[in-house]
Amino acid sequence: MKTRKRTNWIAMILIALGTIFILFPLYMAVTIALKNQTDMLNSIFGLPTNLRFENFARAIEMTNFFQALRNSAIVTGSTVVLTILSNSLVAYAVARNMGKSKFFKGLYFYFISAMFIPFPIIMLPIVKLTASLGMTNLLGLIILHTVYGLAFNVFIYVGYIRSIPIDLEEAATVDGTGTFGTFVRIIFPLMAPINATVGILICLSTYNDFLLPLVILSDQNQYTLPLVQYVFQGQFNTEFNLAFASYLLAMLPMIVIYLFAQKWIINGVTQGAVK
Repeated sequence: MKTRKRTNWIAMILIALGTIFILFPLYMAVTIALKNQTDMLNSIFGLPTNLRFENFARAIEMTNFFQALRNSAIVTGSTVVLTILSNSLVAYAVARNMGKSKFFKGLYFYFISAMFIPFPIIMLPIVKLTASLGMTNLLGLIILHTVYGLAFNVFIYVGYIRSIPIDLEEAATVDGTGTFGTFVRIIFPLMAPINATVGILICLSTYNDFLLPLVILSDQNQYTLPLVQYVFQGQFNTEFNLAFASYLLAMLPMIVIYLFAQKWIINGVTQGAVK
């Protein structure tokens, strides 16, 4: 006779509360985006009396949405590709030499220490440096995002690379393959799971970043999506319905990317956990 499993009501209640805490802000964003000013004054939590889909059209016009989306796509895509290619190379050099060289071991801890430096501390020097080098543009933003992610990415890359058997590289060396060729042909393909993880983290952080574009970009035509949300901030009031409509539009690309890439993402993370 099968015994019935007892329901863990504490876990069920915690899951329900967590779901509410996650879905409630989304409910507020959607309902506010579809309201007019009268509905906002009557009840901020209630449903809209009339669905105002024109709020999205006005938000697109006010933020120059498609140009800002293009800028965000250029910065995000370029940063992800450049980060994976460059940071994995740096981590490979550190991982394979830190055990036999004090220089590379010190370099590893140097990268780790950079993770504890808050951005506001170095913000003013970065602004002056980028201005003097003429990097107050999308290219400068891509380079800075790539460099700022180096410390954390080296940390997680090194741990993964050191789990790959060095016998594979020794066999390639015997066959006459150089160090760079070994990395490209053997190590880099094996790093697909961790590259997926790094790519996801960099994509999200770069796309949603507000502070770095704010202090770097000087041309309004190069503003990214998070930065153009400033247009709804007035001196005495904020158009919340248009602002939330714009926020939902800005969220949409990341949601679409996740829906199309979720199987690949989950597979990559699972392979990394097994390895």
